[in-house]
Amino acid sequence: MVTEAGVSGKKTFIQTALGKTIGRNWSFFFLILMVVIFALTGPGFFEISNFQNIIHLSTTAILLAAAETFVIITGGIDLSVGFVMGLSSALTARIMVTLTEAGLSAPGIILLGSLAGILVGLIPGFVSGLLITRFKVPPFIATLGMWGICNGITLRICRGFFPIAGLPPRLPELGNGYILYIHPGRSMTFFHKPAYLPETQVRELIRLVPFSFIFILVVLFILWFILRRQKFGQHTYALGGSMDASIRSGINVNRHLVKVYMLSSFLAGLAGVFNVFQTGIGNYTTFSAMYELFAVAAVVIGGASLLGGKGRIIGSFIGVLVLAVLQNGLAISGVEPFYRYIAVGVLLTIAVAIDQLFPDLF
Repeated sequence: MVTEAGVSGKKTFIQTALGKTIGRNWSFFFLILMVVIFALTGPGFFEISNFQNIIHLSTTAILLAAAETFVIITGGIDLSVGFVMGLSSALTARIMVTLTEAGLSAPGIILLGSLAGILVGLIPGFVSGLLITRFKVPPFIATLGMWGICNGITLRICRGFFPIAGLPPRLPELGNGYILYIHPGRSMTFFHKPAYLPETQVRELIRLVPFSFIFILVVLFILWFILRRQKFGQHTYALGGSMDASIRSGINVNRHLVKVYMLSSFLAGLAGVFNVFQTGIGNYTTFSAMYELFAVAAVVIGGASLLGGKGRIIGSFIGVLVLAVLQNGLAISGVEPFYRYIAVGVLLTIAVAIDQLFPDLF
């Protein structure tokens, strides 16, 4: 005879073992489900070139989601990452154009322009951190203010909505290159296209392992190591778990929060520089509030809580892939763009609802 206690114990086991496994990894299972569905319904979806394209086009989004991950774990939010990225991109492009006109060599142009774009990203994060810690401005308001400031400065650098062109011509080859190029039946080259190949035969090339994929793996590993294996990461989780407990344990809360927001804007600046490498221009019109929505949605879908204390780099990475695969699959299936944005909003709402209704699953 099965007792009520036995049944209750069995239910508890399912809830804590199977339930938590599914809860922590629901975004991964959902990603697999989408891949299967789009592979069956979308022509050309299940091809290596398409998957490489998804990763390649998601590079900047992955960097922004990683930036948002650290902030959200502390219980805050950074609404400025998209326009910090825009500021970095515009400044990088403007400096490269100026140095090109001055006659500097291409390596020097690329190095100095990239450094300027990355370093300028630290400033909005530093200011936001000071506003939050010293003046007790809510993170939402502080970063929204930086959103507006970066927006205005970017417009000034771009002189309106005009793209900044005239950068080193080989720049996109660095941002859009591949490790391996195979010309079927002819040759195989590393890091560059076969020199003999005329433009009419470029489509025959099989391209494998984009530079952006290697770049993003290295960055994500470093961030994972910082978050999971260093005191910086431990303190980040502690702040999100309990601010008062963090203070009592001796953590310099204010200093750490400033560092977190500086890291966030640094990664946004890095994303802006990489965007210049991919597009070959600095273009204001490529940046909008959709980047903030995409970054926050990816982090929450990846298992983070907007209340703080939870979040993973790998989870945010999977969250970006969920959104990227969703948009790519819908595009291949012929769905109109505005429905894709609706889908992102719906997924974000569902992810937050799951976290609120079933917090123990995570």
